Amino acid sequence: MDSWEWNKIAGAVLGTLMFVLVVKFTADAIFEAPAPSKPGYVVEGVPEANANSAATTAPAEERLPDFGTVLPTADIGAGKEISARCEQCHDLSKGGPNKIGPNLWGVVGRARASHPGFDYSSAMMASHEAWSFGDLFRYLKSPQAMVPGTKMSFAGLRSEQDRINLIAYLRTQSDSPLPIPPKK
Repeated sequence: MDSWEWNKIAGAVLGTLMFVLVVKFTADAIFEAPAPSKPGYVVEGVPEANANSAATTAPAEERLPDFGTVLPTADIGAGKEISARCEQCHDLSKGGPNKIGPNLWGVVGRARASHPGFDYSSAMMASHEAWSFGDLFRYLKSPQAMVPGTKMSFAGLRSEQDRINLIAYLRTQSDSPLPIPPKK
């Protein structure tokens, strides 16, 4: 081939590249999609990014309900249904085995990270306070927010009523259920 043939091949390649770029820029200008004003869906348990920076903000502290009022009226049947989500990783039966998570029989009022035979994360081992109604309420909303570094990857329960129903059900899963506090 002589240089004339090579020039035609190079010109065809460059012309094609220029055509593709012009089409791309034109299509981008015509079909420019504006940014959405709100997200299409919300992933529970994932804090939203701050609009001013890439850093995430901690969830606002939620006011605890009056457990003396809400627990006696909680729907234990609904709590049992919600517990099916827990039973993917936890066993709820008395003397049952540890699974991915520890057995939850008697968890309400039990010291944190105290179930024998389960290897807890160091974050969970940092406190051995008993699981109070308020602690469980906050933990079930966002385990990672309450105990940063916990192994529990559950996103949490956003619904306040779901958490109250689940706590009421977990309270019944004990030989001696923690007494319901008096009404405030």
